[in-house]
Amino acid sequence: MIRPAPTLGLAAIFAALIGASPAPADTGADVLSIGGAVTEIIVALGQGHRLKARDTTSSYPPEVTELPDVGYMRALSPEGVLSVDPSLIITGEGAGPPEALEVIRAADVALVEVPDARDADGILRKIEIIGDALGVPERADLLQADVGAALAEATRAAERPEADKKRVLFILSTQGGRITASGAGTEADAVIRMAGGVNAVTDFEGYRQLTDEAVGLAAPDVILMMDRGGDHGKSDAELLALPAVALTPAAERASIVRMNGLLLLGFGPRTAEAVTRLSRAIYDGGS
Repeated sequence: MIRPAPTLGLAAIFAALIGASPAPADTGADVLSIGGAVTEIIVALGQGHRLKARDTTSSYPPEVTELPDVGYMRALSPEGVLSVDPSLIITGEGAGPPEALEVIRAADVALVEVPDARDADGILRKIEIIGDALGVPERADLLQADVGAALAEATRAAERPEADKKRVLFILSTQGGRITASGAGTEADAVIRMAGGVNAVTDFEGYRQLTDEAVGLAAPDVILMMDRGGDHGKSDAELLALPAVALTPAAERASIVRMNGLLLLGFGPRTAEAVTRLSRAIYDGGS
């Protein structure tokens, strides 16, 4: 049985959830969860025992990695999804490709899509939708209250005077020595702002490859990356040696922050923890 892994104040809510209502009858695992934050919310609602399978992005809590993996959420195959015989599929926004979802829907399997979130209200909406889909709205209400309070406290603690805010450049990839970074309207942009920073690049939406000149003009004080390797993440020394980065304030201070991608960008129950850790890393050099 998969059990929720409490974090950043969630221990109290899990205790309350257990006492709030009788444990649901174990009807057998019937839910396929697609999307890391979706899976985290299902477990946080005390419904981990209902998970039958998950997608590759679902890696927390660690116990879920023992479940069958149907593949990456944006490159699903209908055969892989239907092979686990779910009675309910709960998926984050953006799962696909669209033709795969058409086949899955035609198979008469209940499918609930959960919209992306880039703020506290969006996270609480995710919890509400998933709670309703699983038939546990009371548990969702309790989890919303705890997560909402934790987010409010984390963002309040991260506030900085405008003049003191540091410029943060989120780098998605350094493949081929070229930097792909976040502009406005992304989860990275949102979490940087929640953590009291300023996104160093806001003149475009989404992610884009930057010229060396554009990186220099962005003048980041801090470089933020996911803590994964390969072409997506050179070592600190390799990153700082890139011509585009070498003359930035971040390079002068060797100020690079790396965080788990799901924690940082998932906008799920642990986002308050992500905001707190990121804010400390930006301003205090800690995590």
